[in-house]
Amino acid sequence: MEFVNNKFCIQGIPVQELAFDFGSPLYVYDGEKIKQQYHRLKDAFNEVDVHIKYACKALSNINILKLLKQEGAELDCVSIEEVQLGLYAGFKPTQILFTPNCVSFEEIKKAVALGVKINIDNISILEQFGHEYGNKIPCCIRINPHIMAGGNKNISTGHIDSKFGISIYQLRHVVRVAKTNNIHINGLHMHTGSDIYDAEVFLQGAELLFEAAKDFKELEFLDFGSGFKVAYKDDDIVTDIEDLGKKIALRFNEFCKEYGRPLQLWFEPGKFIVSESGYLLVTASVIKQTTATVFVGVDSGQNHLIRPMFYDAYHTIVNVSNPTGTTRVYTIVGYICETDTLGWDRKLNEVREGDILAIKNAGAYGYSMSSNYNSRLRPAEVLIENGAARLIRKRETFDDIIRNMVE
Repeated sequence: MEFVNNKFCIQGIPVQELAFDFGSPLYVYDGEKIKQQYHRLKDAFNEVDVHIKYACKALSNINILKLLKQEGAELDCVSIEEVQLGLYAGFKPTQILFTPNCVSFEEIKKAVALGVKINIDNISILEQFGHEYGNKIPCCIRINPHIMAGGNKNISTGHIDSKFGISIYQLRHVVRVAKTNNIHINGLHMHTGSDIYDAEVFLQGAELLFEAAKDFKELEFLDFGSGFKVAYKDDDIVTDIEDLGKKIALRFNEFCKEYGRPLQLWFEPGKFIVSESGYLLVTASVIKQTTATVFVGVDSGQNHLIRPMFYDAYHTIVNVSNPTGTTRVYTIVGYICETDTLGWDRKLNEVREGDILAIKNAGAYGYSMSSNYNSRLRPAEVLIENGAARLIRKRETFDDIIRNMVE
C-alpha cells in the first residue's frame, strides 16, 4: 500500500474506493506482492534444488492457489479438504505434500488414493502405513527436533511438549519400524515454529535433520518447514532471507556430498508469501469515549481477524479516509460480543464515523481462520492484479448461515 497524492493506494487503486465498490468489511490482496515474496524466497535459495511448497492453510482461496501455481509454487496441505482444493486449483498430485497431524489412518488412505505425497508425524500411523503399503508407496517422516522457536507459544511446533512430529529421540525406533515393514522413506521433515528470524535456529535444526538422514538411504528431499518472520511494525526485526539462503545452501550442499548424492531442499512458507499482501478494510461504525478510553467500533472483529486475540498479534491500522487528519489515540474494537480488541492505544489520523480503516498483514490467517461467530457474515475477498481489482469470493448472506441447518 502506497501513499500517492494524499491517498492510500494498491497498484494505483485508491483503497477507499475498493471499500465503496465492493462493500465493507472486505479482504483485499495485492497479487504483485504475493509474486514478489514467492520469487524473493525462490531466488534466495538458487544455489540448491529448492522446492517452495506454499502452506495453503494461510490463505486457501483457489484464485490465490492458481496465482502461485502459475509462478511455479507447489503446495503443502494439512487436511484432505486442502488436498482437494489444491487438485481443484490445478496442482498435480505429485506437487502436493500432505502433512496432517492427529488424523485417522482413513484420511491417510484417502490422500494415498489421490496420489499426493505423504508426510507422517507419529509412529502409530507409520506402522499402519507399513502394514498397508509396505514399500509400494513412499512416505516422508516429520521429526520433532525439540527446539523451542517461534514468536508465540501457539506457533512453536518443535518443542518437547508439542503434538507435532516424532521425537528426534525416537529415531532409533522409527528406523526399526521402517526396516521391519520395508517402508520406503523418501523424505525427512522438520518445522520448529513461526516468526523465526535467526538463521542459527534453522541451522541448528538442519544439523539434526542431516544427522537423522544418515539412517535413511533412499531420501529424495529434506523439508525444513518454514516460519520466516515478516514485518508487522515498521521497526520489526524480520528474517534475512538472503542471508539465510546463503548459509543454508552452503551447508546443504556440503551435506549432499557427505550423503553421496544431491537431494532436493523443500520449504513450506505460508505467512511469508501472503501476509503482507493482505488488508482487511473496515468501517468505523461508532466513536465511543469512556472515562479512560476513546474506542473506535468497527463493522468487523475477531470473527474476521482472530490473530490479535489468539496470538496477541500486532497489526498496523491506518485511516485511509482521513490520512492527513490530526493524530489522536484510539483503541480499535470489533462488533463481537467478546473483548475483541484489534488494536490498543493506536495513534491514528482523526477517525470519524463512516471512515474506512485498513488493517495490514491480513493476508495470512485472516479469512482462513474466520468464522460465523455471533452469526455474523464473512466478508468478500478481492484480488488486485495488473492494476485491476476483481472479486474472488462473494460476501456471505443470511442464506449461507442457515443453508445446512435442518428443521
